[in-house]
Amino acid sequence: MVAARINETGLRRDERLEQLKLFGLGLPAMLLILVILVIPVGWLFYVSFIGADGTFSLENYERMLKRKSYARIFQTTFEISFLTTGLCILIGYPLAYFISGLPTRIANLCLITVLLPFWTSLLVRTYAWLVLLQKRGLVNDWGISLGLWDEPIKMVHNMTGTLIGMVHIMLPFLILPVYGAMRAIDRDLMKAAANLGASPKRAFWTVLFPLTLPGLFAGSLMVFILCLGFFVTPAVLGGGKVIMVSMQIVSNIELFVNWGAASALGVVLLVSTMVILWIASRFLNLEKMTGGGH
Repeated sequence: MVAARINETGLRRDERLEQLKLFGLGLPAMLLILVILVIPVGWLFYVSFIGADGTFSLENYERMLKRKSYARIFQTTFEISFLTTGLCILIGYPLAYFISGLPTRIANLCLITVLLPFWTSLLVRTYAWLVLLQKRGLVNDWGISLGLWDEPIKMVHNMTGTLIGMVHIMLPFLILPVYGAMRAIDRDLMKAAANLGASPKRAFWTVLFPLTLPGLFAGSLMVFILCLGFFVTPAVLGGGKVIMVSMQIVSNIELFVNWGAASALGVVLLVSTMVILWIASRFLNLEKMTGGGH
């Protein structure tokens, strides 16, 4: 009996020592997170409550509630994010389905072409679209020469150009998780559905599509969250006519030197992102979407 108690005490001591060692190993990472994440976000919240006179105030948030321009900016931001995500789904899902059905070697070559944009600077890709879509650009020249339209179409410095550029940049973020989900599906399931009398269309909607939903939701969520804070593409292709939250933050700092107003916008955008992630975790099983569930 005494020996058992001594053994139990030794096990508890070893367990505590192991926990201390694990804490020591994780301490540098926790300090790094504190320095690069917690402190800057805390500073952002603090500055957002500092008024023009340097005292604690809610004027930065009151300004957003009173001025309709801020409502339009948030509306534009979410509208562009939703449209970009929807277009990426319409283009990316069929493309991922097509690639997943190819032999492995050919599919890998196709994936390289999907990943090629990552090897080029974001700014370079955006300006390339500006060159292609302007009134004297290649798209308008080809359209006129083929007789598709008679006069140059305005495709930049508006919502159209912004969406084209953002869809091109965001498309790989949707294709990759959807492709991964499709490649993980056992193709014998489709054969089994066919043997049970299901048509190819019914087998797709009842077997394949539900199994790809985790990858589709994960890719869509990633695209939408990234779009909320996008700056370069709407700034260049929007031509100042498409204003998103990130652009207004830059304007508040560069033009008005108002760090409080810029920080308040950043806080609202951050909170909005966290709310979207919370909703996704509650209703879309975020753990399973990211591969944590079994």
